[in-house]
Amino acid sequence: MRALPATVLAVCGLIASACGGAGSGGATAGQAVPAAPAGQAAPTQAPATDPSVKEPAALKPLEGKVVVIDPGHNGGNYRNTKAIKRQVNVLTKWKDCDTTGTATNNGYSEAAFTWDVSNRMAKILKKRGATVKLTRSDNDSVGPCITERAAIGNKAKADAAISVHADGSAAANHGFHVIMPKKINGPVDKVVGASGKLGIAVRDAYHKGTGLPYSTYVGSKALNYRSDLGGLNLSTVPKILVETGNMRNATEAAKFQNPKFRQKIALALANGLQHYLNT
Repeated sequence: MRALPATVLAVCGLIASACGGAGSGGATAGQAVPAAPAGQAAPTQAPATDPSVKEPAALKPLEGKVVVIDPGHNGGNYRNTKAIKRQVNVLTKWKDCDTTGTATNNGYSEAAFTWDVSNRMAKILKKRGATVKLTRSDNDSVGPCITERAAIGNKAKADAAISVHADGSAAANHGFHVIMPKKINGPVDKVVGASGKLGIAVRDAYHKGTGLPYSTYVGSKALNYRSDLGGLNLSTVPKILVETGNMRNATEAAKFQNPKFRQKIALALANGLQHYLNT
């Protein structure tokens, strides 16, 4: 609808006597509308505002959903190599409890990156109504082990879980990829299908939201299926791991160190989760 010209507003909005306001014969709030003369339409009266009636609150698209975010590694891991190299059973093999993760050539760590992105994503998802839990509470401690990270998502009965990482491949390699679980005759088997759908939803949203290309060196169309990751093998809820790009690639490393781009990453991941959870 087109807005009324300012001149009309001046006459009909501000000068009450010219447009049926007090003193013009119009009905005031609480008065009956006078009957119209024969053959004329009855005047209308706008209903009085009832202060007890409130506008409905805006719907939150993720109300009632539970999301677990796993920020890869931890900033203190390098201080206790004995703890993180402790071997744990991931059902298909024994692996280190955790690792230090990678870093850019100028020292920006994967642990710091994943911690920042994960907290940004959590804030977005909470605003959309989701209950969000992170697998670690800071970026200064050691661990938890990959087995414990899976258990946190299981205990929360998450509707979706996502592990946030960045790769440390050769400098010429670039792009992102999403890792999803395979059936291993284990607890993850029942959610392999749902995890696949989650992975595709996040891949599509991430590609669209960040503009980063599909990985040039892992997987097919940015999708990779693995059976050797404890965080996936031990999950009883739909879960994926996202390698958001290559920290050893100069172009992607520069993007990851830009707070605005990290916000773009967080938003894209949140949008992918929402698409999965609402379909």
